Amino acid sequence: MPRDLKIPDQRHPEKARRADTARQKKPDWIRVKAPSGEGYKATRDIMREHKLVTVCEEAGCPNVGECWSQGHATMMIMGEICTRGCTFCNVATGRPDALDVFEPGRVADAVKKLGLNHVVITSVDRDDVDDGGAAHIAQTIRATRRQSPGTTIEVLTPDFLKCGPEALETVVAARPDVFNHNLETVPGLYPEVRPGARYFHSLRLLQRVKELDPSLFTKSGIMVGLGEERQAVLQVMDDMRAANVDFITVGQYLQPTPKHHEVSRFVTPEEFAGYEKAAWGKGFLMVSATPLTRSSYHAGDDFVRLKAAREKALA
Repeated sequence: MPRDLKIPDQRHPEKARRADTARQKKPDWIRVKAPSGEGYKATRDIMREHKLVTVCEEAGCPNVGECWSQGHATMMIMGEICTRGCTFCNVATGRPDALDVFEPGRVADAVKKLGLNHVVITSVDRDDVDDGGAAHIAQTIRATRRQSPGTTIEVLTPDFLKCGPEALETVVAARPDVFNHNLETVPGLYPEVRPGARYFHSLRLLQRVKELDPSLFTKSGIMVGLGEERQAVLQVMDDMRAANVDFITVGQYLQPTPKHHEVSRFVTPEEFAGYEKAAWGKGFLMVSATPLTRSSYHAGDDFVRLKAAREKALA
């Protein structure tokens, strides 16, 4: 479960500074308008009609108003309760219900009704299921393909840490257009930010996708403002490139509630521009590094640019 917010220790000024930063108002560059408008309401109604969960709502994404007003929603399958307790995440932790065998069809119906050119499908971690939900993810991909053959599909998957290699193979065999798995943060912060995960396992997962199917695009992202150092972020970029990751996202961490991991600081737009420049220099085909960047933010437009970048590289 998410940890309780610690009382700042006056003997450790850095910890006290981090706690004070978490209570500060958000800077102007990450403030967004409240969700509204007919497009937003129409997307919300379709999600309710099909009894679907979205990471947009569950994770409290700041971009929900903009994306939903354009009819873009990121489906979160396999329930709204996660078996992990990452301290950055606002999704509830606990014992999930059984997988809903009708969910892949409902996702496919919603994608068709929304008329999406590109859809992002993510999920909670399901360590309670033998294959981590891999077969369910693959079924959702196939159901969506049948109903919307022209829609490109991006999956943001769990790490399948407690499963055999066949779990990842099952998802790759369903051939999503983009396979995304987020590293989330630098390895030194894993014990406090992602205690149920393992950095090098996640890195190897991304590398293995390319080994299984080199034609698939791979994508991964991290948050900054958790207490990481710049050099550690640059090392993560190098690790991703060594695993042949095509697309990196870097965004500002925002503390969902006082019980979640504290915001160490708000990284400036100039620093994000520096991260973007560094990532391009390291050879990524696509980079998104801004305070409001999230895995699925502008994913469709970015996918078009990603394909163009590969075609140019192969020309």
